[in-house]
Amino acid sequence: MIKKLVAYVVLGISEYGKKEILSIQIGENESSKYWLEILNELKNRDVKDILILWADDLTGIKESINVAFPNTEYQRCIVHQVRSTLKHVSDKDKSYLQKI
Repeated sequence: MIKKLVAYVVLGISEYGKKEILSIQIGENESSKYWLEILNELKNRDVKDILILWADDLTGIKESINVAFPNTEYQRCIVHQVRSTLKHVSDKDKSYLQKI
């Protein structure tokens, strides 16, 4: 039997510029409650603060971030911003954009 799962990777960059994988979670579906659990787990593992968190526009994600790390700035992922914007572009214009 084949089952689709997703690997969520939490990557941190220290104040010194060092990249560290803080967590890899395997899940079937995503929710703000799920992310709150992950954020609280990071907090329990002694992550003191998150300066900026990039994520998709999942409903409730901003609130989950604010509960776990109230001083964190939320930034919507640029890939998700582009995808969302392209939904409103005609197919003709999309083909033009691909040429440039």
